[in-house]
Amino acid sequence: MDADVIVVGAGPVGLFLAAELELAGAGALVLERRETPSTETKARGLGALATEALRRRGLGDRLAEADVAGTKDLARDHGSTLGHFAGIHKIVPDPDRPRTNIWQPELERLLAEHASGVRVLRGHDVTALESDVDGVAVTAGGREWRAKYLVGCDGGRSTVRKLAGFGFPGTPALLRTIAGCVRFAGDVPPGGRYAAGTFMSGGSMAGVSEPAGPEREGPVTPDELAASIARVTGRQVTVEEVRDGRRFGDQARQADTYRRGRVFLAGDAAHVHSPSGGQGLNLGIPDAANLGWKLGAVIRGDKPEGFLDTYTRERHPAAEAVLRNTRAQSALLAPGPHVDALREIVAELMDLPEANRFFADLMSGVRHRYALPYPAPAPAGEHCPDLELVDGSGRKTRLHEHTRTGRGLLLTTEHPADPRIDVVEAANTGPLLLRPDGVIAWAGEGPLDVALDTWF
Repeated sequence: MDADVIVVGAGPVGLFLAAELELAGAGALVLERRETPSTETKARGLGALATEALRRRGLGDRLAEADVAGTKDLARDHGSTLGHFAGIHKIVPDPDRPRTNIWQPELERLLAEHASGVRVLRGHDVTALESDVDGVAVTAGGREWRAKYLVGCDGGRSTVRKLAGFGFPGTPALLRTIAGCVRFAGDVPPGGRYAAGTFMSGGSMAGVSEPAGPEREGPVTPDELAASIARVTGRQVTVEEVRDGRRFGDQARQADTYRRGRVFLAGDAAHVHSPSGGQGLNLGIPDAANLGWKLGAVIRGDKPEGFLDTYTRERHPAAEAVLRNTRAQSALLAPGPHVDALREIVAELMDLPEANRFFADLMSGVRHRYALPYPAPAPAGEHCPDLELVDGSGRKTRLHEHTRTGRGLLLTTEHPADPRIDVVEAANTGPLLLRPDGVIAWAGEGPLDVALDTWF
């Protein structure tokens, strides 16, 4: 074996998963087809769950530092730092569950440093894959690599997903968008909704969203963008330069399962959807957090092979929820007077505090609950926020200060130590058992031993 686990893809999800595997005692090898890290600014932020996952591993200060500049960029390009649903910028963020505004290249640099002990081989494009009862073999970089397990973190057009035979059902694109950093010459029409689509313009960014036509490949050219702006706005413009151009549709697809034998999928390899609301990394990073410690537990021999089936059972519904809300957003972004009327009503609803909180929770995913295999009322099954903890002497700490070991954690003033987990005295909260991925496994109701035995 060249490693316990081969991770295909050195994007944010692959790098974080590799670091989680190493923390759990499993050796990881990352194979990446690109020769150098990507400079594409295709994502600009982490939602609350992804932020908390990285904070649990000691990256909070780095994220907070990056967020200062990222928030300025967001205000410049969007004209608002409020969250949005289908471009309706009214969602008031939850101060107790903050997101992080950070461009993806900077995030990848941060995670590469975090995973610095992991072997990452660039210029290794996977071309073949075989799996048997003992392990997985992949061909990449002119040779064969073998491991006990393999995880495809190689994006929406995942080679691993195709080679391993995963189904990828879903819906085709309703809208297609081209955008980038644009330099215009002369007058530019105002950004907003038009009868034929939407023209987006803010700061140095500009783009066009139109009803989906034939999918195009290659870089976005100045002439292509100018023609799209003219179709949507009815105004001729001169585009002198397009930098960092990107094109994407809002197709919504999800792998039928996230596991086929010894092969797993995580991040965009497992699910693709509209980028509306920036929810991709907020799905992918928790995928890695969920899978990493479970693979480690099986590789160490602490849990049986069937334990890995909980990955699909827990993460598949989380992605289904995001596909549902992004499809709804695409419907609200389509051009036409009927949609305009519906957008006005949704915008009025978002002025109601209860509705605003609903949309905030919907976009952050913080209220999504895993179905645990034993009776456990809420908040069990939810991801725990970064609580302030107060011990019996009055000393205050934050939850993330106790989670860097990657072990389970029991917050309590009553229960004895257990060699399977870490125990932290917390007098200001009810007893909570947390899994390594931050999920509340037990919240004081029912037998603690059942939860401990299930997960540890």
